[in-house]
Amino acid sequence: MKVNHILVSQPKPTSDKSPYFDMQAKYKVNIDFNQLIRVEELTPKEFRAQHINILDYNSIILNSRLGVDHFFHLCEEMRIKIPDSQHFYCISESVANYLQKYIQYRKRKVFFGPHNKLEELIPMMKRRPADNFLMVFSDVHNNDAVEMFAKHKIIVQPAVFYRTVANEFTPEQKKDYDMYVLFTPAGVAAFQKNFPDFKQEDKIIACLGASTAQALRDAGLRVDIEAPSPEFQSITAAIDAFLKENHKRIR
Repeated sequence: MKVNHILVSQPKPTSDKSPYFDMQAKYKVNIDFNQLIRVEELTPKEFRAQHINILDYNSIILNSRLGVDHFFHLCEEMRIKIPDSQHFYCISESVANYLQKYIQYRKRKVFFGPHNKLEELIPMMKRRPADNFLMVFSDVHNNDAVEMFAKHKIIVQPAVFYRTVANEFTPEQKKDYDMYVLFTPAGVAAFQKNFPDFKQEDKIIACLGASTAQALRDAGLRVDIEAPSPEFQSITAAIDAFLKENHKRIR
């Protein structure tokens, strides 16, 4: 089947330089951008119900820019001033750089690994055995990261700072696409809610991240394109390569 119509479950890019727009022009495909989920910040009352005092933790673990935003927004809501001595452990350099939106960036207090993997933070965390670690999560998460750190005798406190909520698609949005691009396990759940009668057959599903891929398989769906991979670090590069072969094979 030739792929002509694609649903990307993210907001439409604001920059004209997005790889998605390049693919539209190159392969003459139609791409719709519709979010399957939206994110809501917890209220201070909801956060306090977890009985977590943020200032008890001098090291914060962040695995997304979204986590950065909600951590600092909630601290502001609760009138918590983050001390200059606070340490931040980030899953990637891009997340670490994003911290500059909220703090003065100093290498001595911001750490990240070279390949976007949380396990790369372990040697850095072990250099500060007396630190107390808090990890920022959404309400939809597993404890794999916390358990991984625990195996290395690093105790990490998980804390929910925001929640994900499924967006209800209108009948006009529930089109029949050739390819669906999903980004999170919560997005997979929202996809099933919006498309309860979905039959994959020859339709293509692309996804970002191992946890999203596993959620799809758990839902009985086939993963056709997955990133990052040894060949493709980004989902857009993986989709571009697929479309190149797909359009070459089927004319």
